[in-house]
Amino acid sequence: MDDKFNTASGWVLFAGIVALGASIGSGMYFHADSPEMPEEPGYFIDAPEEGAGEDAGPDLGTLLASADAAAGEAVFAKCTACHTIEQGGASGIGPNLYGSMGKAIAGVAPGFAYSSALSDHGGQWTWENMNEWLTSPRAFASGTKMSFAGLSKPEDRANVMEYLSTFGGAPAKPEPAAPAAEEGVDSPGEGPGAVEGAAADAPEAVGAMGDEQPVPSGPVEASE
Repeated sequence: MDDKFNTASGWVLFAGIVALGASIGSGMYFHADSPEMPEEPGYFIDAPEEGAGEDAGPDLGTLLASADAAAGEAVFAKCTACHTIEQGGASGIGPNLYGSMGKAIAGVAPGFAYSSALSDHGGQWTWENMNEWLTSPRAFASGTKMSFAGLSKPEDRANVMEYLSTFGGAPAKPEPAAPAAEEGVDSPGEGPGAVEGAAADAPEAVGAMGDEQPVPSGPVEASE
């Protein structure tokens, strides 16, 4: 019994020594403890920078030109848990929003306790400011008490603003951006104009007069 146990223990110890030696040897051969850059690296894949190639989409003026108040009303349903919009509506967790477009940022609902983030912001609810606010209230006014995360779709923001503008009016909308001219295509009034040929000199004029002229087949009528 003792001999078999000693033999088995010896083999186990021997196997462990072999495994340890193999691990140390492979680590030294493959530089596992100090990885180095290969002399001839493989192919590097050029990844575009973050945000590169993303389409910024239509400008705000273009979005507002096609905004739909009915679609904005459907999106605004998310806001009714905190806001009313009808004239004379009571403020709740958030202020009443009647006539908000064009008003002072912290002056839409008199008597409402606006956070200092909005009170100290200044300015008015222009289309641009409202668009930024609806995109991310916290980014627009850091420290705001409003917990709404924002609307990620530009079309939704444009539609909500159009809906807001039907309650109490709004300032003039920004004009849509002019379309960019296509590369290689001349705009009206650009490009080369009419090219006039050089005046024929005397020998050329004489030669032209000596060319055969068409002869009328019928009688020639006199003209005034």
